[in-house]
Amino acid sequence: MAKKKDDPNYKVIAENRRARFDYAIEDDLECGIVLHGSEVKSLREGTANIAESYAHVDDGELWLVNSYIAPYEQAKMFPHDERRRRKLLVSKKELARLWNATQRKGMTLVPLVLYFNHRGIAKLKIGIGKGKKAHDKRETQAKRDWGRQKQRLLRHGE
Repeated sequence: MAKKKDDPNYKVIAENRRARFDYAIEDDLECGIVLHGSEVKSLREGTANIAESYAHVDDGELWLVNSYIAPYEQAKMFPHDERRRRKLLVSKKELARLWNATQRKGMTLVPLVLYFNHRGIAKLKIGIGKGKKAHDKRETQAKRDWGRQKQRLLRHGE
């Protein structure tokens, strides 16, 4: 299989960069997403946002809530709803594991990346995470700043 960077079909559409700052991600999972035709066309243009969205299990199904896919300009007759709930496709075993994690351990399901895989199929990577407290966020920021400072010192030879 080709590397993701070299593959012409692999394309990141939307990334939730704030998720790793706000949540301690313990595990992640790739899942499919049910889309309408105009939504796929809009995603090909790269017009989506998953920053405020979340996933949850409802009646034995996994749903992505509050994600935004911009309307496709050429689909005027049958446009899609920009913020509709979208069904996520996972196996029953994975669904049971996700449900147990969210119910028992106080975890939440956070979308991390929306992308087209090497076959050109839209996929969503969701993370199982626990919300960070303010002091944890400060610690993460301090580590990140120290890493930058260290790289700067190594580059300049000081």
